[in-house]
Amino acid sequence: MQSLLPVLGILGAILMFFAAAMGVPYAVSGWLRDTAIGAWPASMAATFGCGLALWLGARRFRRELQARDGVLLVSLAWTVLPLFACLPLLLYFHQDARPISFTDAYFEAMSGLTTTGATVLSGLDALPVSINLWRCLLQWMGGMGILVLAVAILPLLGAGGSQLFKAETAGPLKDTKLTPRITETAKGLWSVYVSFSIACLLVYRIGGMGWPDAWMHMFTTVSLGGLSSHDSSFGYFRSPLLEGACVVFMLLASCNFALYFVALRKRSARQLLGDSETRATLGLMVGASLLVAALLLLKGSYADPLLALRHAFFNVVSVASTTGFATVDYSRWPIFAPVLMLMLSGVATSAGSTGAGIKMVRVIILLKQARREMSRLVHPRAVNPVMLGASPVHSSAIFAVLAFMLVYGATILGLTMVMLLTDLDVVTAFTAVAASVNNMGPGLGPVGPAGTFGPLSDVQTWVCTLAMLLGRLEMLSFMVLLTPSFWRK
Repeated sequence: MQSLLPVLGILGAILMFFAAAMGVPYAVSGWLRDTAIGAWPASMAATFGCGLALWLGARRFRRELQARDGVLLVSLAWTVLPLFACLPLLLYFHQDARPISFTDAYFEAMSGLTTTGATVLSGLDALPVSINLWRCLLQWMGGMGILVLAVAILPLLGAGGSQLFKAETAGPLKDTKLTPRITETAKGLWSVYVSFSIACLLVYRIGGMGWPDAWMHMFTTVSLGGLSSHDSSFGYFRSPLLEGACVVFMLLASCNFALYFVALRKRSARQLLGDSETRATLGLMVGASLLVAALLLLKGSYADPLLALRHAFFNVVSVASTTGFATVDYSRWPIFAPVLMLMLSGVATSAGSTGAGIKMVRVIILLKQARREMSRLVHPRAVNPVMLGASPVHSSAIFAVLAFMLVYGATILGLTMVMLLTDLDVVTAFTAVAASVNNMGPGLGPVGPAGTFGPLSDVQTWVCTLAMLLGRLEMLSFMVLLTPSFWRK
């Protein structure tokens, strides 16, 4: 137990920070005098009190984090934080005489923090601004990672913060250092993230959004989260200008933030523009958008080429980047289009972005490894290393990618089979699980862009909640906790 106490102490500090974040919607609620104002004091007090108790109880056991501590803390944080994040939802809906179940409230909070964007709520336009703001703020904090922020601002982590950073950061090449100190790296990534956020906010406001909508949709655009304050999602605004701005920021957020950081430090975009993963990410999204636009024209879904391009680009980029905004019900398009979009959500974003899924760098490594194996069939003695740019990929990274792909496929297949056991139809079951694991949001059928996850049963909702958690932690970081070797000294 003593070995767990340092981890619990840091979790307590993160909870106290989380309670402070609740002050933002609380202040907005007080300023606008909305009906949710009574939900915030109790939620903040409960969150801060539990965090303070954990921190005080463990402060005598401080030490630097080890690798297993980082994995444990990340898994604990992404499981516990939604527990407190859902408190305002439970309290507001209870006082509004529309009680929401704990299952649905926890799902909504998990969807926010993991930047999934799936929702069980309807009537979003009628919700208090502070409740919608909290849902969107959760996505913004979860986008770059609350724990990466903790590394940047909590000095009690010390040098052990590098273990937390590695456990939280997505992608197979997470050991690469951008600066000598991991705290400087975390601060640098967050500075880029905040800069994009400010730019997105101003563009949305100039483009015609009111300040509340501009703030909320900025939060969910740069985080590639996709929650909205409107039932009709981004289609509520009916603005080609805003949709174009959103596409630009979704594409920017789909690329590796570390490359932006390096470009700013070196004052040169050469490394960013020359990165093979970035080119593949942008090329795949643009190419798929053009393909879907051509399909919509050929099938007669739209007669106007510009309208087909507009809807294809926005919705394909939104789904492929794991954002999940929608301007139309794309599930009514020829079936090839929504299925292609769902598949892209698993592969299109770059490692180091705020997106989820497999990550493009893993796909590149797999393709190059496959090409090397085919070459070996003809030239068995040839030395042909897998290269990323000018650097060879170590065999350990290749093995990690292969292991991840195996677990990724098994997770989607296994959870889909569980959903089928509950008598859910195969399309809804598979797409709900795939969209949750990829942290993308809407699937097809009742959980599609025109619907919500509300009709699912409690068991089905918990399966999707687990899928979101596994997707955010990239499976292995969570599943290793279930192995006896993790708990062995």
